[in-house]
Order: sequence, then C-alpha cells, then structure tokens
Amino acid sequence: MNLLGGLVHRPRQPAATNPGDILLTATDLVVELGGRRILDEVSLTVRAGEVIALVGPNGAGKSTLLGALAGDLVPGRGQVLLADRPIGGWTPVERAMRRAVLPQSVALSFPFTCAEVIAMGRTPWSGTSQTDQDEAVVRQAVTDCQVADFAGRAFNTLSGGERARVALAKTLAQQADLLLLDEPTAALDIRHQELVLRIAREQAAAGKGVVVVLHDLELAGAYAHRVAVLDRSRVVAEGPAAEVFTADLLSAVYQHEVEVFPHPRTGVPMVIPRRD
Repeated sequence: MNLLGGLVHRPRQPAATNPGDILLTATDLVVELGGRRILDEVSLTVRAGEVIALVGPNGAGKSTLLGALAGDLVPGRGQVLLADRPIGGWTPVERAMRRAVLPQSVALSFPFTCAEVIAMGRTPWSGTSQTDQDEAVVRQAVTDCQVADFAGRAFNTLSGGERARVALAKTLAQQADLLLLDEPTAALDIRHQELVLRIAREQAAAGKGVVVVLHDLELAGAYAHRVAVLDRSRVVAEGPAAEVFTADLLSAVYQHEVEVFPHPRTGVPMVIPRRD
C-alpha cells in the first residue's frame, strides 16, 4: 500500500518454462491499415526452444505480424495469447518480462553510452529479486554481442551495424523467454550476421523462443527450426526449411525464378536466383 492508501500493483513474474512449452499463440489475426489488409487470418504458435524465421517479399506483412505478436499493434480481429493470457491483459512491465522486442532501428535523443543503453534492458526487473543479476546479465550481453570495444562510446556515434548489435545486447539483457527480432541482420556484414543468428540458436537452446524477420533465405534455412513464408498478407507455407523451401513455392512468392539445392556438406537448402 502506498502513502495515499492505494494498493500497489506488483508485477506478476513469469513462471518457469520447459522446452516445448507454448510461449505465444496467434490465431486468425487480421490487420488493416489505410484501407489495405496487411494480415489476413494469420496464425502462428511459438514454443520454447525454437527459432522461427518469418520470410517473404517486401510488403508481405512480416513486420506487421511481429508487431502484433509483440502486442504493439492491436489486430482488428483475432487473438494473441502470451503465456496463455491475452497479450493486452498484461501490464506493460509484465509484458516486458515475458517478451523482448528488437525493432528494425533504434534512435536515441540523448547521448547515452552503449553500456547505459544495454542496461536499459533490465528496466522491467527493477525492484525485483532479479536486480541482483543486473551487472552480470549486462556484462554477458556485451560479451555475447561483441560490443565491449565500444561499450563506453555514445550510442549515437556508432555505425548502423554497431548500433544493431548494441540494440540486440539490450534485448538479450531483458532476459525475456520470448525474443522478437525484426530484421536484426539488415545492417550487418557476413561475420556479424552469422553471430546474430548463432545467438538466436543459443537462446533457443537455453529454452527461449525466438521469432526473427529475415530477408536472407539462406540464413533462415541454416538457423531456423521452422520458417513461415508470408505472401500477400497470408502465411502460405510453414515448417522446416528443407520441406518448405521449394523452387516452385519461392519462385511464385518472390515473383522471380529461383533454384534450390541442398548444401553439399550440411544439406541445408541453398536458394539461388536463376540467372540466364
């Protein structure tokens, strides 16, 4: 109770999860923006221990779907359940304890250092027993994302790729069971693209669920346990990349002829534009 006699709401902390547990369920989502249907009866289930890649051409609805899964965008129809509860039924702090979101870009008005930005990921846990872990968690995120060399620099002085990795470290520091990553590799070179997707797999191996929007089909095929292919506002295929990535499907979705081959060593599907 506070000094005015009102009840103080204590955030409900997440229950422990096990591999295979359902973290989020989206059912028949419909989103319309500016008179255009962006999502048309889209459904998706996310479980602990897996990486799901959302792929598809520009305008297919990938980022819109991620926004709906995060609870940042309210669908016109359909439902999103986060930990078996409608996502809007959680307070903002409770939601942040359960899911962490990495947007496409992060801009700050004040000259916070990178270390300060990463530490902001610990905000949902303020006042809980988890605050004792703040320093260790931030230190681990700095190490995992390989940003120690510029942790003391102002965030707004970094390159786009460096900012992307600091933003990912902030997302990891939040320690939510569900990570929603919107094009985290867009500004990165090959080395750091591989780093980000390895981190996604490591997070899944540690029992978290990861949903990542990707444009690179080979990255999706190599690192995702499942892929959901979006086209014209719908999920047109979902499953392991080895089953979903066919030349006929991808050629139709991207409106460009592609060829699909298994990698000679790993068997991972390789998608190559057909060039005559």
